[in-house]
Amino acid sequence: VADAYSFSHIIHGILFYAVLSLLSRKFPKLIPMKYRFLIALLLEAGWELLENSPLIINRYRSVTISLGYVGDSVLNSVADVLMVAIGFAIARYSKVWFSIVLIIVFEVGCLLWVRDNLTLNVIMLVKPVESIKVWQSVGHEGLIE
Repeated sequence: VADAYSFSHIIHGILFYAVLSLLSRKFPKLIPMKYRFLIALLLEAGWELLENSPLIINRYRSVTISLGYVGDSVLNSVADVLMVAIGFAIARYSKVWFSIVLIIVFEVGCLLWVRDNLTLNVIMLVKPVESIKVWQSVGHEGLIE
Protein backbone atom coordinates (compact mmCIF):
# COMPACT_ATOMS: atom_id res chain seq x y z
CA VAL A 1 0.00 0.00 0.00
CA ALA A 2 2.71 2.47 1.02
CA ASP A 3 6.28 2.52 -0.22
CA ALA A 4 9.26 4.86 -0.41
CA TYR A 5 7.42 6.92 -3.03
CA SER A 6 4.59 7.63 -0.60
CA PHE A 7 6.77 10.49 0.65
CA SER A 8 6.77 11.97 -2.86
CA HIS A 9 2.99 11.89 -2.88
CA ILE A 10 2.85 13.70 0.46
CA ILE A 11 5.07 16.33 -1.16
CA HIS A 12 2.63 16.50 -4.10
CA GLY A 13 -0.10 17.36 -1.59
CA ILE A 14 2.01 20.10 0.00
CA LEU A 15 2.90 21.55 -3.40
CA PHE A 16 -0.71 21.36 -4.66
CA TYR A 17 -1.81 23.22 -1.54
CA ALA A 18 0.85 25.91 -2.10
CA VAL A 19 0.06 26.43 -5.79
CA LEU A 20 -3.69 26.39 -5.29
CA SER A 21 -3.38 28.80 -2.37
CA LEU A 22 -1.41 31.21 -4.54
CA LEU A 23 -4.05 30.93 -7.26
CA SER A 24 -6.82 31.51 -4.74
CA ARG A 25 -5.29 34.85 -3.81
CA LYS A 26 -6.11 36.03 -7.33
CA PHE A 27 -9.53 34.36 -7.36
CA PRO A 28 -10.56 34.00 -3.70
CA LYS A 29 -14.26 33.39 -4.33
CA LEU A 30 -13.70 30.99 -7.21
CA ILE A 31 -11.43 28.58 -5.35
CA PRO A 32 -12.56 28.03 -1.75
CA MET A 33 -10.64 25.52 0.35
CA LYS A 34 -12.97 22.58 -0.32
CA TYR A 35 -12.47 23.04 -4.07
CA ARG A 36 -8.71 23.36 -3.67
CA PHE A 37 -8.70 20.04 -1.85
CA LEU A 38 -10.86 18.44 -4.53
CA ILE A 39 -8.65 19.85 -7.30
CA ALA A 40 -5.54 18.45 -5.57
CA LEU A 41 -7.12 14.99 -5.34
CA LEU A 42 -8.27 15.13 -8.97
CA LEU A 43 -4.81 16.22 -10.13
CA GLU A 44 -3.24 13.30 -8.28
CA ALA A 45 -5.85 10.83 -9.56
CA GLY A 46 -5.10 12.10 -13.07
CA TRP A 47 -1.37 11.60 -12.50
CA GLU A 48 -2.01 8.07 -11.21
CA LEU A 49 -3.90 7.25 -14.41
CA LEU A 50 -1.12 8.73 -16.54
CA GLU A 51 1.62 7.11 -14.45
CA ASN A 52 0.07 3.70 -15.04
CA SER A 53 -0.36 4.20 -18.77
CA PRO A 54 1.94 2.55 -21.30
CA LEU A 55 3.40 5.98 -22.12
CA ILE A 56 4.86 6.56 -18.64
CA ILE A 57 5.53 2.90 -17.84
CA ASN A 58 7.65 2.61 -20.99
CA ARG A 59 9.37 5.90 -20.20
CA TYR A 60 10.33 4.65 -16.72
CA ARG A 61 11.66 1.44 -18.25
CA SER A 62 13.70 3.20 -20.90
CA VAL A 63 15.35 5.99 -18.87
CA THR A 64 15.48 4.82 -15.26
CA ILE A 65 16.81 1.78 -13.43
CA SER A 66 13.22 0.50 -13.14
CA LEU A 67 13.49 -1.89 -16.07
CA GLY A 68 10.83 -4.22 -14.68
CA TYR A 69 8.34 -1.48 -13.74
CA VAL A 70 4.79 -2.54 -14.60
CA GLY A 71 2.84 0.24 -12.90
CA ASP A 72 1.13 0.47 -9.54
CA SER A 73 -1.62 -1.71 -8.17
CA VAL A 74 -5.02 -0.09 -7.78
CA LEU A 75 -4.56 -0.24 -4.01
CA ASN A 76 -1.21 1.55 -4.24
CA SER A 77 -2.70 4.24 -6.50
CA VAL A 78 -5.53 4.82 -4.04
CA ALA A 79 -2.97 5.02 -1.22
CA ASP A 80 -0.97 7.55 -3.25
CA VAL A 81 -4.06 9.77 -3.54
CA LEU A 82 -4.55 9.40 0.22
CA MET A 83 -0.93 10.51 0.74
CA VAL A 84 -1.70 13.64 -1.28
CA ALA A 85 -4.64 14.31 1.03
CA ILE A 86 -2.30 13.92 4.02
CA GLY A 87 0.25 16.30 2.45
CA PHE A 88 -2.48 18.82 1.67
CA ALA A 89 -3.72 18.66 5.29
CA ILE A 90 -0.19 19.05 6.64
CA ALA A 91 0.32 22.17 4.53
CA ARG A 92 -3.11 23.51 5.43
CA TYR A 93 -2.69 23.19 9.19
CA SER A 94 1.05 23.77 9.57
CA LYS A 95 3.33 26.75 9.31
CA VAL A 96 4.97 27.27 5.91
CA TRP A 97 8.42 26.64 7.38
CA PHE A 98 7.29 23.23 8.63
CA SER A 99 6.11 22.19 5.15
CA ILE A 100 9.40 23.34 3.65
CA VAL A 101 11.44 21.45 6.25
CA LEU A 102 9.30 18.35 5.73
CA ILE A 103 9.87 18.45 1.97
CA ILE A 104 13.63 18.74 2.50
CA VAL A 105 13.66 15.90 5.05
CA PHE A 106 11.60 13.64 2.76
CA GLU A 107 13.72 14.42 -0.29
CA VAL A 108 17.05 13.93 1.48
CA GLY A 109 15.77 10.90 3.38
CA CYS A 110 14.56 9.15 0.25
CA LEU A 111 17.75 10.08 -1.57
CA LEU A 112 19.78 8.33 1.12
CA TRP A 113 17.32 5.45 1.60
CA VAL A 114 16.44 4.41 -1.98
CA ARG A 115 18.63 6.71 -4.10
CA ASP A 116 15.51 8.29 -5.54
CA ASN A 117 13.09 11.07 -4.69
CA LEU A 118 10.58 13.40 -6.33
CA THR A 119 13.27 15.71 -7.71
CA LEU A 120 15.26 12.89 -9.33
CA ASN A 121 12.08 11.24 -10.56
CA VAL A 122 11.06 14.41 -12.41
CA ILE A 123 14.57 14.92 -13.81
CA MET A 124 14.77 11.34 -15.06
CA LEU A 125 11.33 11.47 -16.69
CA VAL A 126 11.80 14.87 -18.33
CA LYS A 127 15.50 14.97 -19.24
CA PRO A 128 17.32 11.83 -18.13
CA VAL A 129 20.89 12.14 -16.88
CA GLU A 130 23.03 9.05 -17.38
CA SER A 131 25.21 9.78 -14.35
CA ILE A 132 22.11 9.82 -12.13
CA LYS A 133 21.00 6.48 -13.56
CA VAL A 134 24.44 4.99 -12.92
CA TRP A 135 24.54 6.38 -9.36
CA GLN A 136 21.04 5.06 -8.66
CA SER A 137 21.99 1.61 -9.88
CA VAL A 138 24.67 1.21 -7.18
CA GLY A 139 23.21 -1.26 -4.73
CA HIS A 140 20.37 -2.06 -7.11
CA GLU A 141 22.23 -4.35 -9.48
CA GLY A 142 19.31 -6.79 -9.46
CA LEU A 143 17.19 -4.16 -11.18
CA ILE A 144 19.64 -3.72 -14.05
CA GLU A 145 19.62 -6.27 -16.84
